Amino acid sequence: MSTILEHLARLVQMSGAANLMVGNIVMMAVSLTLVYLAVFRDFEPLLLLPIGFGAFLANLPLSNVVGHDGLLTQIYNVGVATEVLPTMMFMVIGALTDFGPLLANPSTFLLGAAAQFGVFAAVLIATGLGFNLAEAGAIGIIGGADGPTAIFTASKLAPHLLGPIAVAAYTYMSLVPLIQPPIMRLMTTKKERATVMKQLRPVSKRERIAFPIAISIITALLLPQAIALIGTMMLGNIIRESGVTERLSKTLQNEMCNIVTILLAASVGATMEAGNFLSLSTLKIVALGLAAFGFSTFGGMLLGKVFYLVSGGKVNPLIGSAGVSAVPMAARVSQVEGQRENKQNFLLMHAMGPNVAGVLGTAMAAGVLISLLK
Repeated sequence: MSTILEHLARLVQMSGAANLMVGNIVMMAVSLTLVYLAVFRDFEPLLLLPIGFGAFLANLPLSNVVGHDGLLTQIYNVGVATEVLPTMMFMVIGALTDFGPLLANPSTFLLGAAAQFGVFAAVLIATGLGFNLAEAGAIGIIGGADGPTAIFTASKLAPHLLGPIAVAAYTYMSLVPLIQPPIMRLMTTKKERATVMKQLRPVSKRERIAFPIAISIITALLLPQAIALIGTMMLGNIIRESGVTERLSKTLQNEMCNIVTILLAASVGATMEAGNFLSLSTLKIVALGLAAFGFSTFGGMLLGKVFYLVSGGKVNPLIGSAGVSAVPMAARVSQVEGQRENKQNFLLMHAMGPNVAGVLGTAMAAGVLISLLK
């Protein structure tokens, strides 16, 4: 009888219920909140759903999806830590991106650069809050509003902060329609917001083919640390624009996009174990991410107002807010705010120029930070 009781006691000790900690419960609640936001509030569902459920699985007591032999840990080690999945995602982004609006109005590239102000402002604030320079660089990149770049940078500079950085980046990307409009209205007058811009010129196929080649060369010469991201993005884009690889383009835009999204998001979510996530630094990262995003919007808007003044009122400053790389959501916000003041105002294609420039700008900012801080 005693032997049976000993076995039963051992079985109880080995059960998940006996090993359930308060931290596990809290993190399961957090992860299911992300699932709720994705499913019922449509907040970046393609990303927050696998991130949230990956975090949920990782925090189940005695979960064997994480750890040395865990499936999600293996995917992370092979796909994220080695940069494979983030760079593959940039190839997908390239295949999904139309650089035509940027090529039609190249000056909007500066708006994408100005919107990186929040990245470097957040780096300075983060160091003042006790983070070291590498950690501050990883946190600051949240201001670019680009999830894959945030994951890539964090995995290089501060892998122990990857979970909260990824969640903050993707959450704020989904909240663009809530965060940006108050800043946009505060910084502009009704007259400026009502400005109608001229239609963009057509962009030739030769320009579209030359662009990814030129950008790759320039990046390699000036900022080689960013070529992993920008180079793969340009590969995806030239596959899209060539017109002779339609099958490959469709594969990147559909099957590849779906597979990489699932693997990347779920494995990153699995890093959100209670011991790593439940800390004061996580709250600081969430606050810094919001500050970075706000400063980035401010930087783009500020240069947008300069464009308005220099052009004699021909450039709507609202397109400056689209310099963050939340594509195409930020451009849509510019469109909505412009039409709020003038129903005949169609800013979407004008805002797409700085929007796609923001993707390049954030990748370049990541290259600068990695070069200086790694």
